[in-house]
Amino acid sequence: MVPHPPLIIPEVGKGSEHQVDKTILSYQEIAKEIAALKPETIIISSPHAEYYSDYFYISGSNRVSGNFSSFGASRVTFAEEIDIELAKEIERIAKKEDFPCGCIEDETLDHGTMVPLYFIRKELPKCKIIIVGLSTLPLIDNYHFGMIIKEAVNKLNKKVVFVSSGDLSHKLQEYGPYGFSKEGPIYDERIIDTMSKAKFNELLEYEEYFLEKAAECGHRSFTIMAGTLDGLDVNSKFLSHEDITGVGYGICSFIPKEKNKEREFFNKYIKKIIANNQSKDEYVNLAKKTINTFIKDNKKIDVPKELSKELLNNKAGVFVSIHKFGQLRGCIGTFLPTTSSIAEEIINNAISASINDPRFPAITENELDYLNINVDVLSLPTHISSKDELDPKKYGVIVTSGNKKGLLLPDIDGVDTIEEQINIAKNKAGIYKDEKYELEKFEVIRHE
Repeated sequence: MVPHPPLIIPEVGKGSEHQVDKTILSYQEIAKEIAALKPETIIISSPHAEYYSDYFYISGSNRVSGNFSSFGASRVTFAEEIDIELAKEIERIAKKEDFPCGCIEDETLDHGTMVPLYFIRKELPKCKIIIVGLSTLPLIDNYHFGMIIKEAVNKLNKKVVFVSSGDLSHKLQEYGPYGFSKEGPIYDERIIDTMSKAKFNELLEYEEYFLEKAAECGHRSFTIMAGTLDGLDVNSKFLSHEDITGVGYGICSFIPKEKNKEREFFNKYIKKIIANNQSKDEYVNLAKKTINTFIKDNKKIDVPKELSKELLNNKAGVFVSIHKFGQLRGCIGTFLPTTSSIAEEIINNAISASINDPRFPAITENELDYLNINVDVLSLPTHISSKDELDPKKYGVIVTSGNKKGLLLPDIDGVDTIEEQINIAKNKAGIYKDEKYELEKFEVIRHE
């Protein structure tokens, strides 16, 4: 686990690198450890390699090259050979598991890859490499990608070192390039504890909104690496942590020592997710039955007669939200009733949330077991004269300007202030900063 600030390259830092000498010394130690292992291949996961929302990149060109010209050091160059055999094996196993990753030809090295290579190449001049990218898919998918990489390495009986490139929080100091956020120091303290003790299961427990507010760039990289160590006991070693520049730099190493059951943690985690997604709430179960039937059989269910009178006789606006592994997978709703009952409203919106949310592809049958569903029943909205009447934890908001209307539900992770709530609703509606708008608020009853 290593950072990638170009500053620590002497030709880039030109003396300023000495403010993080602890990081540089740790990097040099790591490079010596890697060289002593004499790997055939080094796999580097980099946040600055090709990065997709729903796909994992694997370097697919035979050779790659790059330099630090963007940072004023064009004479620091790299020319590397890719281990195509291993890259293709990772791709093959992923296709077999219907996992979204593959080889893409790209001959350019990014700085998240070159910074580790700078130190490694001083101790180990030659060995093949592979570069893999991250994805904004759920953390468990990044972990799963690491498991696939490990399976490919074992299949080909390769001796491999995995280098997880990534900085910690970018918001540790007011004078830093990204300013300060209270989540920054909390993230750095927490991630160093997680990684120094090799508590890899904790990587999956970090909330997405917290990661965003901490402005980290390495968490998914570390999670991929953790996946490559799934089922293994490791000796972990913490080398250093610095936050002098306003960005966190952490260095740890992990050496496998004993093999346990393959995919043991992964399988337990999946079973836990499935168990947690069970609900006794009839609103949620109606939405779940609707989605399962529609996705499996392409059939819209009839309103079940055994439902409560509240569902059958009352009308209300309803939002159906679908999450998978903690990340939003679809959300569609109506802020006023459009049918003759809440039950019909749930059925219509559950189908729409599963296939018509323009932000996501339609849900597939192999995802159904992993979905967590919420149903929000809305009160009638009321006009308000001041934003001071809002509370983002208690009230949802509707922002209207002419024909443009944006809605945001209450109690959303990461939305802590009235200003954030209004701005998100305005952005959803396409309401510009200087446009006049009106506000409405509403309450919801959330069914989980």
